[in-house]
Order: sequence, then structure tokens, then C-alpha cells
Amino acid sequence: MELTGEQLKITEQHLKRYLPRSQQKGDLFKDTLVFANDEAILEEIIRKSSVIDWTHVFCLGMNLRHMEIFKAVASEKDVSGIQLAVCHMMILEDVSNLPSIDSTGISLSSLDESHVGLVNQTWKFGKNNEAVRMIRNMLANFPSCCVLDEEGKPVSWILTYESCAMGMLYTLPEHRGKGYAKVLVSSMVKKLHAKGCPVYCFIEEENKVSYKLFRNLGFIEVPSYREAWFQFNDY
Repeated sequence: MELTGEQLKITEQHLKRYLPRSQQKGDLFKDTLVFANDEAILEEIIRKSSVIDWTHVFCLGMNLRHMEIFKAVASEKDVSGIQLAVCHMMILEDVSNLPSIDSTGISLSSLDESHVGLVNQTWKFGKNNEAVRMIRNMLANFPSCCVLDEEGKPVSWILTYESCAMGMLYTLPEHRGKGYAKVLVSSMVKKLHAKGCPVYCFIEEENKVSYKLFRNLGFIEVPSYREAWFQFNDY
């Protein structure tokens, strides 16, 4: 099914809310969402400067099968790009499939703005000021869950992206092997399900540990989909 002219117009209006609005690298992780049911329409959309400003620094997540379209448009516009990651999409179609997880003795809470620096320093794509705005927005507006130590400090956590996908799951090295990750995922699943959100995540292809964790918790891989992340105009 192709988008009509009016549907394309509405789509563009919707997308403008998510586009990079400055040339600063601080907008690197601002979401750009593109929806199309036809590759010709997709190519038409991403060529428009009103949808994607190819002169700015931005990251883009896409279905891997559309990668050549984006590469071709980037080449045409003389824009450099690097692949950051390729991920499995994992979903939990039926929350009743989530196994019972014993969290006895584990103190659970949520992260807040005071934890932005902690998450930024431990996130693979963070460790800089560029991700601070994104993480702050995630903590202020989307569900999070963490395990607290005896001093009330987070030692393990998971966040929710603006797309409602779970992510940034991390446990401090000295606290690993205690089962915190599965407790956090289980808790987050229940939070998202209660809010009527889809329950899913993206796991990098080389991250075998996380893949096994989510499979053991009832998640299944969507074999027809791979999420690829690219960064363009890395000045």
C-alpha cells in the first residue's frame, strides 16, 4: 500500500517534531522517525530537507533492508556515514509467558535526573555530553527501573527509549552475577504492559549475553527485521 499525497503531508508534519533542529552535536541522539509502506515513498521522504536535514549531525535507525537506499541518498548528497550497530528486535508477545522472578531482598526503585551522569558514563554510546539531553528526557518522561545498594545508590538499571523500547540495561561490574538484570527486565515488562505499551527491545548482534537473557525471559526474535543504526555528518 502506498501513501497518498495527504498521508505523506501528515507524515511529514508528524516527523518535524522529532528532527534535529541545530548543527550542534548535542542533538545527535534526537529521534528521527520515518514511516513508509513503499520504498519509493521512503526514498522520496528522506530526500526532502523538510524531513531530514542532511547538513546536520544525526543518528538514524532503520530496517537493515533499507540500508542501500539511505547510503545512496547520503552518497548523492556527499554525506559521510558510519554504521554504529546492527540489532535483533526482541518482543514479548504475551506477558503471561514471562517467568516468575524472585526479587526477595532486592531493593527496586526508579532513576531520576540526578542519575543522568551515571547512565551517560556507562552507556556504550554515551561517555560524552552529546547523550545527556536524550538521557535526561528519558528519565523525566519514560519508565525506568533500578536496583539500589544498601546506601540507596543505583547499581543496576534499565531505561525506556522514546520509542518505548527497553534499553541501556547495565549492571556495575562489582554487582554482576546476582540476577539483577532479569529482575529489572521483569519489572520493566510489567510497567510497560500496565501502560499499554508494546514490550520489546533491540539487542546488538554480538551481545550474546543479553540475547540469552531475554530469550530466557520469554522474548522471541523477529527474524525478518534487523535494526541498523548509522551516524551521519560526524564532523
